[in-house]
Amino acid sequence: MNNKPRQACAVMVLGTTSGAGKSWLATALCRWYARQGLKVAPFKAQNMSNNARVVAGLDGRMGEIGSAQYFQALAARRVPEVRMNPVLLKPEADTRSQVVLLGEVNDELGAMPWRGRSERIWPTARAPCTS
Repeated sequence: MNNKPRQACAVMVLGTTSGAGKSWLATALCRWYARQGLKVAPFKAQNMSNNARVVAGLDGRMGEIGSAQYFQALAARRVPEVRMNPVLLKPEADTRSQVVLLGEVNDELGAMPWRGRSERIWPTARAPCTS
């Protein structure tokens, strides 16, 4: 019998509405897996929220991520960092959002129409969060 621990690449929580409980379920799963002795970390490629927390950024700078990913990281017993939520959209009006890319506000992306910026954001959003 092989006693080597198994490794899962990802567990995905899906839902169709805002407020469905996806973030709460992900937080609970992070804690449960951490209690099982697994190395777990939250990841949400793109989040739209005005609720953010300041965390460790890249190259020693500080950055921000969505509050849900911050609390999920704590539940997973991990230090929250910007790679856990690489794209954060902070609504400013019905048709405009501030774009936070890897923890830092990017005014150039925020000024672009959404379809124009999605091509530029995609490589960052899909980059793996490994550590």
